[in-house]
Amino acid sequence: MVRMVTSPQRPRPGAVSALLIGTALAALTGCGEQRRDADTDAGAPSTSASASSSPGASPYVEPGVVDGAPHNGDNNAYRRPGDMTPADEEAAQAEAARMEPVLKQLHREKKWDPESVKDALTGKLGYEIRKVSSRGKLLGGELDVQAMRQRYEGETDEYVTPEGASIGLYVGRHACVTAFVQPTNYGLKTNGPFPETGCMEPPVGH
Repeated sequence: MVRMVTSPQRPRPGAVSALLIGTALAALTGCGEQRRDADTDAGAPSTSASASSSPGASPYVEPGVVDGAPHNGDNNAYRRPGDMTPADEEAAQAEAARMEPVLKQLHREKKWDPESVKDALTGKLGYEIRKVSSRGKLLGGELDVQAMRQRYEGETDEYVTPEGASIGLYVGRHACVTAFVQPTNYGLKTNGPFPETGCMEPPVGH
């Protein structure tokens, strides 16, 4: 860092007198304005200084949003999982520990299509495929296995469905194991259900 140093200059006598007079007038004027503001704005709610000092700033930018995207929190509410109790989390972690070796083996054997993943999880771990009626009533089971969601490829300007499988395991009513297996890797995590997709990882964007 470069530090700028300037030599002090002695002010002219006349300039000193003018400076003192100007300072005294400014002080008197400032006091009058302060009293007037206090009388006028008594009881008015205070406002943030930063809000008024940023002309042109969007009123919809939310705190903590790095890119300043409007309504970012609301738009991504569907990607926030529900809360788990300590007991829920412990139960979900136990199921994740059971599932992880199976996913590892599937990846090693290059079996990441939904049918192979479904067969392995039901056959080796005893899970049942989750069934829901046309009216949304749960008929039984706790396991969902689906193809990976489509995603947009900018290079080809089209939507493609990647190889692999998405996995959602319901552990009771309030806990999940959300997982995937694909050619590049596999992974799993524990969380509460998502508002719209249950234990399946919701898509990015809405």
